[in-house]
Amino acid sequence: MVTATQTAISAQNVDFYYGDFQALKNISLDMQARKTTAFIGPSGCGKSTFLKLLNRMQDMVPGARLAGRILLDGTDMYAPEADPVAIRRRVGMVFQKPNPFPKSIYDNICYGPRLIGIRKAADLDIIVEKALRAAALWDEVKDSLDKSAMALSGGQQQRVCIARALALEPEVILMDEPTSALDPIATSKVEDWIQEAAGNLTIIMVTHNMQQAARVSDFTAFFFLGELIEYGPTDDLFTSPRKKQTENYITGRFG
Repeated sequence: MVTATQTAISAQNVDFYYGDFQALKNISLDMQARKTTAFIGPSGCGKSTFLKLLNRMQDMVPGARLAGRILLDGTDMYAPEADPVAIRRRVGMVFQKPNPFPKSIYDNICYGPRLIGIRKAADLDIIVEKALRAAALWDEVKDSLDKSAMALSGGQQQRVCIARALALEPEVILMDEPTSALDPIATSKVEDWIQEAAGNLTIIMVTHNMQQAARVSDFTAFFFLGELIEYGPTDDLFTSPRKKQTENYITGRFG
């Protein structure tokens, strides 16, 4: 079991290419276990590309190529013997737009557990309640678990997606602009979940909202043109950035 001071995922000299285009340039970054790390930077700077490397979501992109190493709890997740499916069980993903399956709320949460062979109704009931409670949604949906997840509000749908990811008890949750499609009230509920999960789960998120990064993250990484410009504790990066590029971005001078 990792502790709060250990590194959950470590990127070491990572270059990444789409064909001949180099999208990421020599990224080295240690993301701490049981902390929230935010990636900020202008559109097209590489932050979402890098996030998707952290659970091998770029594997199926034609012409994509990675150099360097990405370690999950000390083990190279791109080693020839590494199993991408096992990695994705340990590193869950929540996308920009809510993407529940066209199934009931219950079946959405059970989807992953059933894939790995959990079949007993009593076991699945426990998993569903635990995941929905963890995603701060249980009290809102406990009496309508057979209702289609597609009928929920956008914010509730996103929390179903969070619960679906949590059902496999991952070590890390990746979030790619998880509130950009949500209204302020729904955004607040997702942010509340992120803050409540702090200390129990490693969260790595991309956000265009610098106020959000400041509110919910322990560490922030600033990307620009495929490079990691600066990384450190969020309070330090926002109040006393070391690099002029970082200062210019967070003060609105560019980006």
